[in-house]
Amino acid sequence: MGGIIWLASYPKSGNTWLRAYLHNLLRDPEKPADINQLDQFCLGDSQAHWYYNISSFKDLTDVPLAEVASLRTKVHQTFTQASPDSVFAKTHNLLGEAHGAPLVSMEYTVGAIYVVRNPLDMVPSLADHYGLNFDEAIDMLASPDAGTANSKSNAFEFYGTWSQHVRSWTGPENDSLMHLRYEDMDHKPTQTFRRAAKFLGLEPSKARLDKAIRFSSFKVLQGQEKRDGFRERSSHSERFFRSGKSGQWRTLLSKAQIDRVVADHREQMERFGYLP
Repeated sequence: MGGIIWLASYPKSGNTWLRAYLHNLLRDPEKPADINQLDQFCLGDSQAHWYYNISSFKDLTDVPLAEVASLRTKVHQTFTQASPDSVFAKTHNLLGEAHGAPLVSMEYTVGAIYVVRNPLDMVPSLADHYGLNFDEAIDMLASPDAGTANSKSNAFEFYGTWSQHVRSWTGPENDSLMHLRYEDMDHKPTQTFRRAAKFLGLEPSKARLDKAIRFSSFKVLQGQEKRDGFRERSSHSERFFRSGKSGQWRTLLSKAQIDRVVADHREQMERFGYLP
């Protein structure tokens, strides 16, 4: 039995990209790993079937959030029994509590990689994913109650504001937790992904590292989705992998919208070099 290594982020910040890279690096396949099999490599802490396995529930839709929250630690314990070694688990949850229970069970955690992205670039991505307009997406980033409800296929997620989320995962110095900037994954992939590998105790050869980066490039992921679809695509959007480029907020957001985001999140944006 191992512990959990969390791959964490606010939604639409690069979590899937990180998972695809690690999948390709560790499995070292002959061709790019199937994006629709990422859940076989990395567990999902909101996937409802884990909750059904440890309870009498058959549908979480109408179950009170507090009851689902009370099951989370037990779900995380079962994660550690899924493999004799440590396991990767994806989460979009804030590092904290919701409805009287921890969202991340520290007793079963051995480490975490957190991906942070400029909230200005997240506005169009969140709008597309959740079926919102840009102003509504900005409201979501600033809402202390942001999250999702229970459904038949997923347990609820709790985000809080973007600033709260980022602060919760990156505030304290911790050797067991590292963070990556989405923008560095985009502009400095070799240096950034090598850092992630080193954090996990890996020293891949240049050839293996380059292949994993190439096999998980946005172009490859986008091509797989176009050919085979992607099960994590929202019903609100035409595609999950939209553009993947940093800095598009400059031509998409109005000055008033930019000013709102900065006013809401100045402290954390300054920490990560995101202020316009």
